[in-house]
Amino acid sequence: MKRTTLFLIFGYLLFALIFVACSSSGGDEEAATDTGSSDTAAESADSGGGNQTIVIGFTASQTGSQNVSSTRQVNGLNLWMSELNAAGGIALSDGTKVTFEAVTYDDESNTDRVQELYTRLATEDNADFLISPYSSGLTAASAVIAEQYGKVMITTGAASDETYKQGLTTIYQAYTPASRYLTGAIDLMATLDADITKVAFVYENDKFSTDVVDAALAYAEEKGYEVVLHEGYNSDTTDFGPFINKIQDAGPDAILGGGHFQDGSTFARQLSEKNIDVDFFALLVAPPEPDFADLGDAALGVIGPSQWEPLAAFTPDSAAAAGLEWFGPLGEEFVSAYEAAYDGEEPSYHSAGGYAAGLILQQAIIAADSTDPEAVGAALDAMDLLTFFGHIKFDTTAEAHGLQIGHSMVYIQWQEGADGLAKQVVWPAEGATAETLFPLP
Repeated sequence: MKRTTLFLIFGYLLFALIFVACSSSGGDEEAATDTGSSDTAAESADSGGGNQTIVIGFTASQTGSQNVSSTRQVNGLNLWMSELNAAGGIALSDGTKVTFEAVTYDDESNTDRVQELYTRLATEDNADFLISPYSSGLTAASAVIAEQYGKVMITTGAASDETYKQGLTTIYQAYTPASRYLTGAIDLMATLDADITKVAFVYENDKFSTDVVDAALAYAEEKGYEVVLHEGYNSDTTDFGPFINKIQDAGPDAILGGGHFQDGSTFARQLSEKNIDVDFFALLVAPPEPDFADLGDAALGVIGPSQWEPLAAFTPDSAAAAGLEWFGPLGEEFVSAYEAAYDGEEPSYHSAGGYAAGLILQQAIIAADSTDPEAVGAALDAMDLLTFFGHIKFDTTAEAHGLQIGHSMVYIQWQEGADGLAKQVVWPAEGATAETLFPLP
């Protein structure tokens, strides 16, 4: 009897162990996209003198309104990661070789989903470092989560100043802030014709575009321009007829504004179809994208601020002349590698920004000689270097910690080229590749 009882108890225990083991291997949680090294951070972290795999977490707008720019941003980041891993990673002084893998999800261009997913990245996926999603609104949502869990996050594709003025300590901005996004266009305008006096601002009603326009409007008024129209539109606007009618009634010499690629492209096309007579036209985000040329005549003469252009000549020599450290590939090397990786696609500044975010993290780890988040954060605070993307330096004050203070915009204009429309750098003057086409044809 005792033997039978013991046998039954043993059988029940064995069944329970098998059941638990099977249960733990199942589940239907949404899977993250996993790229880079096949090692896991749990297997290789803190293995001094061996191999360490760092997990980088981020979301991408694989769907939704931010898809075009977000896809290019992620392409640039993935190129950086694949190149670095292929080269053997980062060698620390203790002999550790640091490589990288990514955990990423589709945020669907949705703020609520960003908060949910960055929480998952920080708590379930145990990401060591974070990269922001594309756009200021989505980044603002992710920044709160990164700070809450003490994760260092490099933001790219996110220019709004306000994110960095909330007492956050682990967030670092790669882009020129929104407050300086369109001010250079106004400086350019002033050099072209002193008779330009009336300016219209028509822009997308989102955080990024509003921040940019608010700063540019104040700057224009400070310079003595008369703002004859200041009108926002919803992000899903496809019919700009009512706004174009207001522009005609206001009679501006110049139009500035826009928002993102879809709305900016539609706005430019419909302005051209209505034959609006204006001398100067500058839009956010859309003009620097290579696909903007698909508008044909509607793209001709349109100016746009760009975080980076292939024509921009940042080099080790220019770094030395400015007293800055140089880090990373030359611009032409990045362009060649990107085009080879993505079937000849020309990189936009969003592509370059994604790659630059990786470079910034890479250099911080090298400078810290560690992957410890506090050490990496201290290295970011001390960073002052030049890359193919431009100057990188962060505000370290409590009032605006992590705000980008080194990087500056360049302004491009679509002009006639030998093989159709081509981008030219028209501002600042020291970086210009062509005279500004003015007034608009």
